[in-house]
Amino acid sequence: MSEDELRQQAARWWRTSICDIAPGRIAYRGYPIEELIGQISFPAMIWLMLRGDLPTVAQEQLLQAALVASVDHGPHAPSIAIAQMAVSCGLPLNGAMASAINTLDDVHGGAGEQAVELYEDVLRRCEGLEIDEAAAAAIDHFTGTRSKYLPGFGHRFHPVDPRAAPLLALVDVAVSEGSVNGGHAKAARAIERVMQQRKGKLISMNIDGATAVIYGELGFAPPLARGIFCLSRAVGILAHAWEQTGRKDRNKGPMPKQFGYQYEGQPRRALSGSS
Repeated sequence: MSEDELRQQAARWWRTSICDIAPGRIAYRGYPIEELIGQISFPAMIWLMLRGDLPTVAQEQLLQAALVASVDHGPHAPSIAIAQMAVSCGLPLNGAMASAINTLDDVHGGAGEQAVELYEDVLRRCEGLEIDEAAAAAIDHFTGTRSKYLPGFGHRFHPVDPRAAPLLALVDVAVSEGSVNGGHAKAARAIERVMQQRKGKLISMNIDGATAVIYGELGFAPPLARGIFCLSRAVGILAHAWEQTGRKDRNKGPMPKQFGYQYEGQPRRALSGSS
């Protein structure tokens, strides 16, 4: 194989449709960086990188709203707590951020992805059922095959999540303007209705459920819902990690040292054969 063929093979190995970078040239999805700087917002840049083109104004506004809504939920959120502890143990900001973001998995951070999947299951079942019947079937399938916890509904801290209603209101406006079709919003609300009927009380949509409506309406694949959530929550992680750098805490644990833990192991005992 000639040197030219080897170079072509290496280029194909690292092929991408996202960026075009060479000495003196930087372009993303075909747009020169010098034309993007100062002209588009960061949410629009996220859209461009993930979707291949620029969003409409309505799409950009919905994505921006979802990003703003998810940035932080206080130091009792595991990812934020880990960022603070990591800094207190001597990690720099990037190490603290990496440690925190790595916790955003299925249980803490993955509900948005799962909620998009749930809504899409409802919509698939609507081909032969009324939407509430489809929602009931999707709920039963999810709780029977995946988890008893339904993603996107209820909150361990907020009786009613204050972030959900403003996000859904923006979706409703976008639907009325024809910017999105409203299918995911209908699916989410059908799940709320069915759960209320079954349990006799409202288990309202939380931040993950509401942002999942937006991501679904905008056409993002479910795994990207988690990825975009990580981008949003990284802002709060960075802020708390930076705040921690100004404190004198060292080796900060999950609780102040004045509070002990509960030991549940064997009672005190002697090693066999020792005096």
